[in-house]
Amino acid sequence: MSTAFDMDLFLAGVLTGSHTTRQRHLRQAKAIQTAIAERWQRDNPWTWQRKHLAWFLNHHLNQHTQSTRYYYLLTMQLLTHRLGKSWQFNL
Repeated sequence: MSTAFDMDLFLAGVLTGSHTTRQRHLRQAKAIQTAIAERWQRDNPWTWQRKHLAWFLNHHLNQHTQSTRYYYLLTMQLLTHRLGKSWQFNL
């Protein structure tokens, strides 16, 4: 029996800022996690590759405004920092 991956615990060490900012990052990270899990059946960030996050930014968010995409990009930078990767993403 597997349990759901705890995104709150995963990002706890890298989240900074106000309570509202931390909550936004957690909400967006969970949305990223859900979309990647539905598309590739990978709900654990440790199994993600750069292509998964690039797909989310370039295809899943393609109908969203530039500002929304920017805020998701900030969350993705936190995720990659937590994963210890040097992945770069462009809007």
